[in-house]
Amino acid sequence: MMKLKAGQKLVSATDATSVVVVRPGDGEVTVTCGGIDMADTPGSAEKVPGDPGQADGTQIGKRYADEDLGVELLVTKAGTGTLALNGVPLQIKGARPLPASD
Repeated sequence: MMKLKAGQKLVSATDATSVVVVRPGDGEVTVTCGGIDMADTPGSAEKVPGDPGQADGTQIGKRYADEDLGVELLVTKAGTGTLALNGVPLQIKGARPLPASD
């Protein structure tokens, strides 16, 4: 578990995924990619195998969020693992609807 900070960079130990924390939320959370905890420092060049059941992938430039916890992550480098927060897969944040102009 870690306390996130806005602007913090996290990297995956299972694939090429890297993210930047846009909104840190409150309290400590566990951020995983492919079922393995993400780290705030780049690890060794050797990657470890992730959970094959968590291989939905990430999309560069997309924001993944958990509105209940107030956490939002921006993918800066895409990969094959699923981003999850406290064991729950994160969903791509949808665009806000524009206000009506009538």
